Amino acid sequence: MAGSVFDSALFARLFPTGEAGRLFSDAAEVRAMMLVEGTLAKVQGEMGIIPEDSAFFIHRAAMEIPLDPAGLAEATGQNGVNVPGLVAAFRKAMEAPEHAQFVHWGATSQDIIDSALMLRLRQLLGQAEAGLKAVLTPMRTLAEAHAETPMVARTFGQHASLTSFGAQVAEWGNPLISLLEDLPDLRAKTLIVSVSGAAGTAAAYGPRAAELRGRMAAALNLGDPGRDWHGDRTPVLRIADWLGRVNLALAKIGEDLIAMAMSGIGEVDLGGGGGSSTLPQKQNPVMASALVALAHQARGLQATLQAGAVQKHQRDGAAWFAEWLALPQICLGAASALQLAARQMAVLAPRADVMARAAAEPLQLIHAEALSYALCAAMRRPEAQDASKALCREAQASGVPLQALAARDHPDLDLAAIFDPGRQMGHAPEAARRFAERVAAI
Repeated sequence: MAGSVFDSALFARLFPTGEAGRLFSDAAEVRAMMLVEGTLAKVQGEMGIIPEDSAFFIHRAAMEIPLDPAGLAEATGQNGVNVPGLVAAFRKAMEAPEHAQFVHWGATSQDIIDSALMLRLRQLLGQAEAGLKAVLTPMRTLAEAHAETPMVARTFGQHASLTSFGAQVAEWGNPLISLLEDLPDLRAKTLIVSVSGAAGTAAAYGPRAAELRGRMAAALNLGDPGRDWHGDRTPVLRIADWLGRVNLALAKIGEDLIAMAMSGIGEVDLGGGGGSSTLPQKQNPVMASALVALAHQARGLQATLQAGAVQKHQRDGAAWFAEWLALPQICLGAASALQLAARQMAVLAPRADVMARAAAEPLQLIHAEALSYALCAAMRRPEAQDASKALCREAQASGVPLQALAARDHPDLDLAAIFDPGRQMGHAPEAARRFAERVAAI
């Protein structure tokens, strides 16, 4: 097995990452860091911090000179960070020492790495936004089409009362809409530049440090944090938390689909499943299972990332390394889950006939709550509950349907309404349609 399923040719279809996979490659990291270095020189030249002709040369060279990530491995292993090797290789490749001396002027490795990381995370969030919409689009169709398709709701794994399949879809989808609604504030608060120098004081820039940081933020289309954040990993944690919530919301869908597709229940058609090496009849819920597995992974990685956020002094190598180990996997796990969920939703179909049979189970116990509330017209709530429970026990013991027993003991009740699945779904149809409207408004 490969070190990561996201880098594996063997598992590429089980855990697909799409465009996000390209963001977390050595080549993408080097390109992003070179963009930051080039932009830093350009802004410094405009401000007169370094010679303008050198700034122009550095900026153009940063856009044009390709650096081989493998060529930086030795220096990275020695230094613990990749920027010293990158700067040295860049200066050498420029073949212009009179300009090369101004590369990386006043910056520190973390400024370049964190700013470059934010450039890639900005792209990731854009892809995740598109991914959420791709999941929600077929969900809207399902919710509208099945707003009034009766389905048994389950609590503690047991039949509870009636809902609709459209309402079930809305239950899955509303958290995804909330994630989309959180994105503007998340971007504004977390996608920020870092220009703080070796110890977070930006001493090399003197009184113009804040101006430089602001100009860098504008040039890179990132936010200006107005402070140093080398040791404050809150921006990274907030993005990772949002991605973790993506995984959790999609895992909820996966768990429900696994249960609904189980042998003996079969309330949904997953659009085909995985085959067994020996059992011809099986269609395993592969995509749904992958959604759950990715959430399991994300929860463990979140703990590692949280631990890495506790940093000593102005920079902590061990804590920072832990972030590098966990964050890419969190990002790719969420990206993979979004791809799988969109694919699953596009082929998901409810089996309305199977749902109807479950709702119309012979003893009609699914309507016990509705009966207990109807009895409240003639007695207090505790007595009504006791009476309904007694009738349920009798139905189970005798095999006589609950409606017949209720008709015997309470002939004045409107039993047709109480035992009509289409009239006992509460606001489930409305919830399904309201969700569809929310998706349409996105």
